Amino acid sequence: MRTSSTIRTRVTVKRTTRAAAALAAGALALSLTACGDDDKGDDSGDKGGGTKQPGASVTLPKLDGESLSVAAVWTGTEQKNFKQVLTEFEKRTGAKVTFVPAQDPIINFLGSKIAGGAPPDVAMLPQPGAIKQAVDKGWAKPLGAEATKELGENYSQGWQGIGKVGGKQYGVYYKAANKSLIWYNARVFENAGAAEPKTWDELLNTAQMVYDSGVTPFSVGGADGWTLTDWFENVYLSQAGPEKYDQLAQHKIKWTDPSVKEALTTLAEIWGKKDFVAGGASGALQTEFPASVTQTFTGGDQPKAGMVYEGDFAQVNIGETKAKVGTDAKVFPFPAVGDTAPVVSGGDAAVILKDSKAAQALATWLASPDAAAIQAKLGGFLSPNKSIDSSVYPNEVQKKIADALIAAGDDFRFDMSDQAPQAFGGTPGKGEWKTLQDFLKNPKDVAGAQAKLEADAAAAYGG
Repeated sequence: MRTSSTIRTRVTVKRTTRAAAALAAGALALSLTACGDDDKGDDSGDKGGGTKQPGASVTLPKLDGESLSVAAVWTGTEQKNFKQVLTEFEKRTGAKVTFVPAQDPIINFLGSKIAGGAPPDVAMLPQPGAIKQAVDKGWAKPLGAEATKELGENYSQGWQGIGKVGGKQYGVYYKAANKSLIWYNARVFENAGAAEPKTWDELLNTAQMVYDSGVTPFSVGGADGWTLTDWFENVYLSQAGPEKYDQLAQHKIKWTDPSVKEALTTLAEIWGKKDFVAGGASGALQTEFPASVTQTFTGGDQPKAGMVYEGDFAQVNIGETKAKVGTDAKVFPFPAVGDTAPVVSGGDAAVILKDSKAAQALATWLASPDAAAIQAKLGGFLSPNKSIDSSVYPNEVQKKIADALIAAGDDFRFDMSDQAPQAFGGTPGKGEWKTLQDFLKNPKDVAGAQAKLEADAAAAYGG
C-alpha cells in the first residue's frame, strides 16, 4: 500500500516458464490430496555469535533493559498469535516488545507516526511496493549481517529478492500466503454429488451442481476490495500467463489490453451469473472477508454458500466456526483457467525503521525457524522459511499447503496489487479495489472497468 506516483516495483523472483508453473501447480494439487507424510530432518544448527539457548537454532544477543515496538495491521487471532512470537523473543533476549496496532494503508499510518516523531522500531509491511516506498522516503534501514545471514540460510532466493531494494536487503518475509485456494463445505459438495474441479469449466459445472442442490455456490467478501483483486490475479495469471502477468504488474502493458478484457469476461461468468454469489452483488459488497468465510461453514445443510475463495489464512476464520479443517472444511487449488493452474503468493515482511541492536535482533529472530514454528503451531499461518519442520503445522491440510509452498521454490508470482503503487492497488475505496467492486456490481461493463482501471493505474504509476 503506497502513495508514491513514481514507484515501479519489480519482484526479483525467477521468471518461470509455463512448464515450471505447471509443475508448481501440480505439486500443490498433489500436496492437497496426498495422504502420506514427508520425512523432514532438522536443519537447525549453530548460527554463530551471541548467546544461543539449548535447543534453539538462532543466536540472539542479551538485550536486558532494551525496549522496542512493532507495528502491524493484524487484528484478532492473528495479532494474538504473533504476540506469542514476540513474547518468546522477550524471554530469550530480556528485551521488552510492544505491539502497535496499525491501520490500512500502513504506509500512511507510519507516515503520521514518523511525522509525530514516534515511529515504531519495526513494521510488518504487506507489499513489496510498501518496502520500496519506505526505502525511497528514507524510513527503512538495511538489515545487518546476522539477519541477512539468517535469511540466506532459511529462505529461497525468490523470497529474499522481494525484500530487496537497490540490491540491499531491507525485508524479512516472516509470513506468506498461498492465495490460490478455494475452500468448500464438504457436506454441501456431498449432498450435491460434486467433486473437486481442476479447470475453470469444471468449476462452473460444480457451481451449477451446488446451486441445483439448493445452496448458493460462492461466498464473496466484496466489502474488502483486496479479495476481488485476488480473484482477478488468479484468473489472469492462469489465462494470460506469467509473462503478461509481470508486464501488467509493472504497468508495461495497459489495463485496456485484450488480455485484461478476457480475464474480466471470465470473472463475469461467476460474478455476473444470477444467484451464484451469496446475497447477490449488493450482499457481497456488504460482506467483509471474515464473514464470507464463516457463512460458508455455518448453517448446517443450508449455509449461505458452498465455496469461498481465498488464501490459506482463511483457516483462522474457519476456526471461529464448528467446522473442522480437513473434514468439514476442505480445499482445492484454484482451477486452471488457461494452460496451467495459478500459483499466487502474498506475504508480510519485517522492516526496520529505527536501527538498533534490538531491532536487528528482532529481524534476525523473525527470519529464524524458531520464530516461525511458534505461530505455525497455532494455525492460520504459513511461513516461507524452508528450514521449518512442516510437522509443526496443526493439521494435515496446512502441512501440505506449507510443503507445496516450499517445494515451489521461486516458481510463484507475488500478489499483483501488492506490487502496485498504493493509490492504485492498496487503498480502500480507490483504484483497483473500487473499480473491481463496481465491476462486481455490474459485470457486463467490461470496457468501462478496463478504462477506469487504466486511468487510475496511469495516474498512480506516473504515466
